[in-house]
Amino acid sequence: MTAPLTPPHQPNPHDPWQNPPTGSHLAPGSGAPDDPDTATELRQAAAVVVLVAIAGVLLGLLWFWLAPRVPLVSDDTAVFLKNSEGEEAIGADGTYVLLALAFGVVSAAVVFWRLRRGGVLVVVGLALGALFASLLAWGVGHWLGPSSDVVARARAAGRGVTFDAPLELHSVWVAVLVWPFAALAVHLVLTGAFGPRDPEPEWAPYDVASYYGGPDQGPQAGPSEPPHSPPAGGAAGPGAAPAP
Repeated sequence: MTAPLTPPHQPNPHDPWQNPPTGSHLAPGSGAPDDPDTATELRQAAAVVVLVAIAGVLLGLLWFWLAPRVPLVSDDTAVFLKNSEGEEAIGADGTYVLLALAFGVVSAAVVFWRLRRGGVLVVVGLALGALFASLLAWGVGHWLGPSSDVVARARAAGRGVTFDAPLELHSVWVAVLVWPFAALAVHLVLTGAFGPRDPEPEWAPYDVASYYGGPDQGPQAGPSEPPHSPPAGGAAGPGAAPAP
């Protein structure tokens, strides 16, 4: 009869479903050395808010330059659209939305490139900066465009003279929220595709020999046999002669 390779009171070390032995633990993953702390991330988020908001000035200038003008005409009693079937008003909104989409993609790409390991605060800073930038761009384009006092401008232009309508957005909040949502969506995609990955946890090494009670008590150790010692009075083999 041979002894079992694995004693009943000890678990099989090759069983993948057994609990880890006592004394083993998950080795703490070593974080990346350039992971920012909370204070650094706050400074980064503040910088993102300011820089992205300043970019709204450029959006406002481009909108003022590229948006189509809406022609108006007066008959000394009222102001009318010169072309009632024109699409210039819709074109102004469409121009702003397309520019805001482009700025959202570029701002998200730049923030991800410069602050790839930035956390939630950086993303919040990107969203707030984009919102402020959209409002600033709307204000800059409206300020640079024709005056909002249409009546005074109609009187100054005279009867039958064409003049431009103020540059404004008809769907203000829809257009203003395009940049923030586009920036968040692009940043999320870039983070999922190219963002840093957390290291996989590893089991810390432990002393297998001490866990199984010694180097010769492991599950792979064969049955022990008592050492052969010659009997007292000399060896008595099958062919040995009896003692006198």
